[in-house]
Amino acid sequence: MQNDDGRTYLVVVNHEEQYSIWAEGREVPLGWTATGFSGPKDACLAHINEVWTDMRPLSLRRRLAAAATD
Repeated sequence: MQNDDGRTYLVVVNHEEQYSIWAEGREVPLGWTATGFSGPKDACLAHINEVWTDMRPLSLRRRLAAAATD
């Protein structure tokens, strides 16, 4: 899949450890933090695919882990 639109993007993450991309040069929205990875869209999406291995929100993962230990 070719997603290169010539722009540079930042990989961002929120408090639930959900990932997205954001156009470089724009202010990162409240609730999101830049991870330090940036590049073309394809590279950012490939990076997210590598690091975001569990799509469930962090709060759900914690609840399920706590329930498993009860």
